[in-house]
Amino acid sequence: MKRGLIIVAIGILALVYSCATNPFTGKKTMALVPDSEIFPSAFQQYGQFLAENKVITGTKDAKRVETVANKIKVAAERWLTANGNASYLANYQWEYKLVDSKEVNAWCMPGGKIVVYTGILPICKDDAGLAAVLGHEVSHALANHGQQRMSAGLLQQLGGVGVAAATGNKSPQTQQMIMQAYGVGSQVGVMLPFSRDHESEADMIGLTLMGIAGYNPENAVFLWERMSAQGGEAPAEILSTHPSNETRIANLKKLLPQAKAEAAKFGVAFK
Repeated sequence: MKRGLIIVAIGILALVYSCATNPFTGKKTMALVPDSEIFPSAFQQYGQFLAENKVITGTKDAKRVETVANKIKVAAERWLTANGNASYLANYQWEYKLVDSKEVNAWCMPGGKIVVYTGILPICKDDAGLAAVLGHEVSHALANHGQQRMSAGLLQQLGGVGVAAATGNKSPQTQQMIMQAYGVGSQVGVMLPFSRDHESEADMIGLTLMGIAGYNPENAVFLWERMSAQGGEAPAEILSTHPSNETRIANLKKLLPQAKAEAAKFGVAFK
């Protein structure tokens, strides 16, 4: 029992002393794994992904991805400079690639490595829709969500070690039941809500960035309405890493005035 408590105490101390304040969210976030470790690994994985997939270059769509992504990057730089954090992106190595895939997806790795799949372009419909997608994905990187997920995963593992140590005097059957309960409880009660919160944060930051870049944030609502119209089975929200489309669309509508007001500070106005 004492060993389990010691392990948990060490985990709590690690959490307390490894928090960093993110300029985009204003929140103290977990940073058990530093960017100096995450970025090189992300850059290596990105290069490997590009080597194993068909990257499209020189086409109208490829140039669109590069143009819109660059505008989102500049918007982030402008916001950070205006808020006294001009050096925040010093170690980013921005790169934007269009990849041939029917998958409806796009992502941004820590450090600014972006991929857009061709399968999402019809749903984006235009540059504003693409800006909504890229604003959201870039925001995950800017808010250090990857770093936080890695840190949370380490704490979840540490908690499991603590539970195992604390129940070491129980029967194997009881230990198994407790570990299963911990696994389900920590996943559904902590990790999944944590991930859904990240999605909502990325929505807010993304709306602001696309607005500063000159794209009306209302287009993010239209994008998700088109996304929702694609249909398909989705897990119950409580069991998902993402909010439901309905929840996301409702939240985006609530956030529009704030995003437009922030864009107005940079001389960008929308009707």
